Amino acid sequence: MLTYKGGYKVAKGTYWDLRKGQRVDIAQEGVLPGSDATTYLRASTGVMLLSSPIIGLLYVVFLPFIGIATLAAFAGRKVLGGMASVAGKTISFGWRPVDAYLAGRKKGKKRDNK
Repeated sequence: MLTYKGGYKVAKGTYWDLRKGQRVDIAQEGVLPGSDATTYLRASTGVMLLSSPIIGLLYVVFLPFIGIATLAAFAGRKVLGGMASVAGKTISFGWRPVDAYLAGRKKGKKRDNK
């Protein structure tokens, strides 16, 4: 069994919570911390040390793609936000939903043309 839940009684070893990045060392037989939703992976320190260069390589390979995707999302939000703002100002017809005209519309000052 490789995965264990929080609150399980486990044997001596090292248990990794990959979601939080925490390592729990159990010196003797004991109980894993956390609730039933917390999942731990039992792996030796050697396996984790050998897998770290592979994880680092994947990070370095995908980092440019992550940067490009971030810039594209930022630019897309700016462009679409600007277009929505212009469209909202263009389509506006003078009604403001935050104003309640319960007593009728406010009248402006009347000009006397003499």
